[in-house]
Amino acid sequence: MKERALYASLWETLAKTKSMIFLAGPRQVGKTTFAKIIGSRFANQTYFNWDLITHKKMLIENPLFFEQVERKNAEPPLVIFDEIHKFRRWKNYLKGVYDEFGRDYKFLVLGSGRLNVFQKGGDSLAGRYFLFTLWPFTLAELANNRIPFDDFVKNPLLFPDESKTSANIWKQLGQTSGFPEPFLASSERHYRLWSNTYQKQLIREDIRNLTAIKNMDETEILFSLLPSKVGSTLSLDSIARDMQISFNSVRRWIETFEDFFMVFRIAPWTKKIARAITKEKKLYFYDYAMITSEAAKFENMAALELWRAAANWTESGLGSFSLHYVRNKEKQEVDFLIKRDTAPFLLIETKLSDESPAPSLIKFQNQLNVPAVQLVNKTGICKIISNGNQKLLIISASRYLAGLP
Repeated sequence: MKERALYASLWETLAKTKSMIFLAGPRQVGKTTFAKIIGSRFANQTYFNWDLITHKKMLIENPLFFEQVERKNAEPPLVIFDEIHKFRRWKNYLKGVYDEFGRDYKFLVLGSGRLNVFQKGGDSLAGRYFLFTLWPFTLAELANNRIPFDDFVKNPLLFPDESKTSANIWKQLGQTSGFPEPFLASSERHYRLWSNTYQKQLIREDIRNLTAIKNMDETEILFSLLPSKVGSTLSLDSIARDMQISFNSVRRWIETFEDFFMVFRIAPWTKKIARAITKEKKLYFYDYAMITSEAAKFENMAALELWRAAANWTESGLGSFSLHYVRNKEKQEVDFLIKRDTAPFLLIETKLSDESPAPSLIKFQNQLNVPAVQLVNKTGICKIISNGNQKLLIISASRYLAGLP
């Protein structure tokens, strides 16, 4: 678990073909620890953190400070840049460094926001890096029971053996979230203290310092309203009316929450769906343990497992995967649809305890003709039901999600 092997493998794949890798992800998800794990594999490496005054001074006085690294052998050194996106000219700086030294060094660039959106002028870095994301702990990572990707895409209804360990991890994730500090502390009280501080730091420090948003009080109020919206389509117009602020302000704030890995949204899938909902997205949290509704929390936990998987598969070059939901104007809905390249790949519905096939899942499976899974939030469930020429798997969430590649 400490090595975060799932992501170390992704790093190795990307680093073979590109000398500059961007590592993005939520604050306090373990990016610095992970970078130092990667750094320990290099005989020659140096670490830079823009948040440290001494490091900041060093870069300003000597932009090529990394040339001073003490080399133990002839291998290319690894240079780790942490929080470099807070440097006003960071894109121009990295472009120059890469263009001149890309053949002689490896560069790992970390940031607690989406590194590809903080454009503060200067030249683009397009084509000079690969980006991947470090996520909070997920069941698939911790249970160490994943199905090989090639096997999974041939048959997404494959599942691992039932495991008490997976069930226990799933339960703890629901209590403490997958962020390393509260998860490893394994205490709900510690989680509550951590979560309250975490949200305030993100809004009052990171968002305030790196964006043009000034009204932090209203921003915090908006964020506090969002947990009650999980599991439903998100109407920005409705929120704007309730808060008596402009639609554009709500849209900009929620996009900022996305940029800082506080929330993520999934869009509706519309192809081959009669009278499909086409605009409103659904919103989920990275820190989901604060959600009070058990049904909404369960759906959010499943969403993050699927969101992580789709992102990792795409970032690994295994295809173009994305997560969606299905809903029509009669309010029939399936919680999730995974898209592979340009076509639907898998339908997933979540139910707290219902083991009967959801009528909407059967309906949309018939329309889309793809495999379907109904995740149930209790152990000991596993059955396969025929639906025409397709199969529908009804299974414990802690069992199925542990097998995601």
